[in-house]
Amino acid sequence: MIEFYKTTDEGTVQIENLEPGCWVNVMRPSSEERTWLLDDLEIAPEFIRSALDDEESPHTDFDDDTRQVLVILDCASIEDRAETVDDTIVQYDTQPLAFLIVPEKECIVTLSLVPNETVRLFTTKRLRKLDTENRTDMMLQMMLHVSQQYLVCLRNIHRQFIKNEKELHRTMRNKELIKMLGFEKSLVYFSTSLKADDAVLQKLNTGRVVKLDSDDRDVLEDVTIEIRQAMEMSSIYATILNGSMETFGTVISNNLNLTMRTLTAMALVLAIPTIIFSFYGMNVAILPLDQTWIWPVLMAVGVSVVSAVVLWARKFFIK
Repeated sequence: MIEFYKTTDEGTVQIENLEPGCWVNVMRPSSEERTWLLDDLEIAPEFIRSALDDEESPHTDFDDDTRQVLVILDCASIEDRAETVDDTIVQYDTQPLAFLIVPEKECIVTLSLVPNETVRLFTTKRLRKLDTENRTDMMLQMMLHVSQQYLVCLRNIHRQFIKNEKELHRTMRNKELIKMLGFEKSLVYFSTSLKADDAVLQKLNTGRVVKLDSDDRDVLEDVTIEIRQAMEMSSIYATILNGSMETFGTVISNNLNLTMRTLTAMALVLAIPTIIFSFYGMNVAILPLDQTWIWPVLMAVGVSVVSAVVLWARKFFIK
């Protein structure tokens, strides 16, 4: 899918064809659309390959011949339901979003393989007014929203974690522990992508890849602050999660030890009647009061009760 947008006096509107100063939004391009990007926009082939690689790490590149600029950032996205560990929680992944500045065609191109929340909000005019002719500012504004989206997702992960932690305190089921694994997975993705995004911002800040004026540097500084705040939040949440998982593992192991101690004490008490009846079941005549069954029963019950009381007093049955 290829869409064209341009800022006019009426705001940013969708147009039919490529025009100077427009924004070209490309999402999951077909083979014909890839050919159009190569032939009509004359984008460097290696830039297209990098932008369409879902495993591509964030980086920047510059083509000396065409003066084209490629910037790839990882964006937070909701993970595919087919890959989640539990359907009742929202897990997150990261997907690359490529920015291509094409000076010869006087346009900026965004390219992604999956629907991107930042692009969607900009195309539906739910964010601030764009200036598609100012390509650098537009790219930085979209980067700013990408960084803010990380913070939104991290807060959502934290809310889900708190809710699941309360449920774990109450039930200690495997289902809640598996949910914790999903949170840890999301935080690992975020931590890795945020570090790579921060490295891209540092390279942009040098001004060698894209020329920056004072306003652009202010926006880039805001993006860097948001990214580093997200990095800090991700690190804190990961530390809390790891500590909680270790604590719950210790609690589960301790509960198992207490349960085994209780079962051992119960088995000991229940073994006493068996031992006494075994003695009286022997074919010998030296056991006392072996003429009636009442005495063995009373002895078994009495010894069992005394043993149970002693074990209870020593808190063998108390968790």
